[in-house]
Parts: sequence; C-alpha cells; structure tokens
Amino acid sequence: MYDQMQAIEDRYEELGELLSDPAVISDTNRFMQLSKEEANTREIVETYRRYKKVVEGISEAEELLGENLDAELAEMAKEELADLKKEKEVLEDEIKILLLPKDPNDDKNIIMEIRGAAGGDEAALFAGDLFNMYQKYAEGQGWRTEVLEANVTGIGGYKEVIMMITGDNVYSKLKYESGAHRVQRVPSTESQGRIHTSTSTVVVMPEAEEVEIDIADKDIRTDIYHASGAGGQHVNKTASAVRLTHIPTGVVVAMQDERSQIKNREKAMKILRARVYDKISSEAQSEYDASRKSAVGTGDRSERIRTYNYPQNRVTDHRIGLTIQKLDQILAGKLDEVVDALILYDQTKKLEELQNV
Repeated sequence: MYDQMQAIEDRYEELGELLSDPAVISDTNRFMQLSKEEANTREIVETYRRYKKVVEGISEAEELLGENLDAELAEMAKEELADLKKEKEVLEDEIKILLLPKDPNDDKNIIMEIRGAAGGDEAALFAGDLFNMYQKYAEGQGWRTEVLEANVTGIGGYKEVIMMITGDNVYSKLKYESGAHRVQRVPSTESQGRIHTSTSTVVVMPEAEEVEIDIADKDIRTDIYHASGAGGQHVNKTASAVRLTHIPTGVVVAMQDERSQIKNREKAMKILRARVYDKISSEAQSEYDASRKSAVGTGDRSERIRTYNYPQNRVTDHRIGLTIQKLDQILAGKLDEVVDALILYDQTKKLEELQNV
C-alpha cells in the first residue's frame, strides 16, 4: 500500500512541474487534463504526507523515551506517543479508503428523472416533493439545476420532471438515489384521515460527453411534430417538438418545452446521450454486481430504496437499515446525513471485499 502511495506522491510532484511548463500551459486541453489529475490526487498526497510525519514523530517519541528522562518529560512523551499512534491508525484507514477504485463517473454532472408511479395524484405530488428536495440539496451544495422537461399535473405535482444538476462531484453524492421512493401520509383529499402509500421513482444518470459515447447520426431517427398542451396559438402554428429514437438500443426521448426546434433537439440529445450511456453502463454493472455483494442499489431501478413516513416524521433507507426521525429536515434538502451514510456503507463493503480477496 505504501509503495503505491509513494508512487502517487512522485506523480503528484511530476504534475506540479508539468503544470508550470510553458508548453503545457499553452496546450489548453492537456493543461486541463493534468490539472484535473493533480486535483484528484491532492487529498491522497496530503494524507500520505501527514502519515509520514506522524510515523516520524512516533520514532522520535520512542527514541526519546529510551533516554534517561525525568518523570514529567517521560509522561509528556508517553502522552504524545499515544496520540500519534491513534492518529496513525486513523490515517491508515483514510488511506485505505482513498486508494479504493474510484467510480469514473463520480466527478460528473447528472441528469435526474423523477416520475410519479403508483398512487395517482398523490404519487405525482410526492414526485414534486422529491424534486423540491433535490433542488434544495443542490443549492446547499453550490450546484446549479436546470429543468429540461416537466409534465405538470393539474393539482401541482409532476407526472415526470427531468433536470440537470451541474457542479463538483454531483454523481458521487447522488448516484445512490436511483430507485423507488415510497411515501406514507394522509393525502389532502382524504376526508377520513386514512394513511395512503404511494411511490415515485428516481433515476440518476451521469452526463455523457460526446467523446465518451459515439452516437452516429445514422443511428438516430428524428421525428418533428406540433407540441401539445399549454402554449397558446404557438403550438398550433409551429412544429417545434422533437422526438429522437436511438435505433440500436430503442431509447426514445421526446422534447417540446422550448419554442425552438433547435433548442428542443439540444435538450433531447443531452437526455438521449445520458440514457444510452446509462443503459450500456447499467448492463455492464449488472454483470459485475452478479459477483459483487456490496452494491447499494445503483443498478436496480425498481428496487424500493426509501420510505418517507409523515405521521412519524421518519425516513428509512432500506438498503442500509438507516432510520432518521428528521423527515421535515430531509425534505428541506438536508440530505447530508443520508448521503454520508450511504457513501460510508459502500466504502466499508468495498474494503471488506478487498480484504477477502
């Protein structure tokens, strides 16, 4: 492990020299690529350097204790040695986690699709609650959100809403949100106070760049048609709605939110590229998960992952057995406790796997 850490530190120092090279600075693409590598390596190197200082401090403290010290100095050296040994253990655990294989999608932006599922109007309303929750969480993280498509119901919920979230390491924090979310509450239309159970589904897909997935024009069928729904006379005069079909996979995306056919096509292509990339990645992941027991549920989109119980102000994540009596806070976008628990669980399982290899 420590040979690996030393190699990473050597590469980090090499990157520092490269990034100050005028030839690299003038090459924008290479400079950005190396800057990203340097940023991704920085935490590992800083932790390793601290670890080396602690190990050196332990050696010095043990050497000092071997000398003929007075009682007070000996006691101080013992306390320092004990503290350093504890820190060494903590740093060793941190290094193990930092060396875990990184999901190549972790630093990507995402496209999130939220749909009302079982439960009619109540499911659509809950889809709206989830949409608001993720928007508030994104705002708290300093991320940006953009609604790509929204199918609003008459009572204010969403049959479907698709948004893009951009920022630092978005996928790494939200990738565990894919699945079926269940709500238990008394609907506003319920006159006898009975608790209803409804579900909404969430799909989180990493944004796919053109360089990552090559979708040839010949593989896309494009249909142009008149938009339907709200929009006044415009929808009757202009054929601006776009439907794209990726023939090899059968993935279909329809977009009519914008008045411009060009803008609708741009949005549709973003979603299409993400869905095709996600479909290919999910199929590969399913094969991998068949021999891996630590999946937290990023693959099976029909899996019921979480229950939101309003009467008890309770949220339960069924994959990791986490129950929190803070439903109101979580729906207000304070998801950190849940997200951190899911990340820790996944890291722990991966560490167990490595130790059992």
